[in-house]
Amino acid sequence: MRLTVLVPGGSGQLGRDLAALASPSVDVVAPGSAELDVTATGQVLASVGALAERARETGSSPVVINAAAYTAVDAAETDEERAFAINADGPRVLAAACASRRVPLIHVSTDYVFSGDASRPYEPSDQLGPRSAYGRTKAAGEDAVLGSGASSWVVRTGWLYGRSGANFVKTMTALEASRDTLSVVDDQVGGPTWTADLAPGLLELASRAASGNGPAQRILHCTNAGETSWCGFARAIFTHLGADPARVRPCTTEEFPRPARRPAYSVLSPAAWIDAGLTPLRRWEEALDAYFAAG
Repeated sequence: MRLTVLVPGGSGQLGRDLAALASPSVDVVAPGSAELDVTATGQVLASVGALAERARETGSSPVVINAAAYTAVDAAETDEERAFAINADGPRVLAAACASRRVPLIHVSTDYVFSGDASRPYEPSDQLGPRSAYGRTKAAGEDAVLGSGASSWVVRTGWLYGRSGANFVKTMTALEASRDTLSVVDDQVGGPTWTADLAPGLLELASRAASGNGPAQRILHCTNAGETSWCGFARAIFTHLGADPARVRPCTTEEFPRPARRPAYSVLSPAAWIDAGLTPLRRWEEALDAYFAAG
């Protein structure tokens, strides 16, 4: 089956990796926010309409993977209105447009919708309890999509890093070159996820959705397998850089306060993803190996 995929947020690290999956059987249109502002209703309606028409002309199946998001977690604490516009209002309009055109929608969400008080990986059905403005706006976006009447799925992920944009791997790489030692929090645990691994998973789900064989479970979790703390992640990065991981010293969240409260534990269970017959992602350590091997 041939797909025509619209990826709002195409200039971000996930959007770029989705665009890189274009092939003779997968036509990817990945506009950045300058080309498609999800807060601009007219642009959204026009883009989804153009997607449906393009798919009709090429005999392919249309699908939207929404990678657009306001991800500046700390900035959102004082800019929640803007974060809400992008993370909640935008998906609401996008989902309505998809519903009217009968286009399936995959919406990317976050582990930050949870409180972080759990002691085992979160399942999609677990109660939400966001502790930050960013988390609240993303939770609102999930509700908007799932309540829209569109053929839609929410995919939660977390701790993303990729080749483009700002992310933890790039930050640690820069700090390794400029500091003798650095302190990184060791009491926040999650699942680091390489966008180049997440993108094919989303496309697999999109293909299922476009064929009318989407999973019955409408909220799914997709991250690289395993878990670690930010300190453990930083030490793994230092090792790949040929640096002594002992230069990364553990500290507590209290010792490194930030404007936005982070979940202490936000590991996401892949059980629903696997039960749906979707391909599980490899372990985070293997993904990090591949990231550095790719140069």
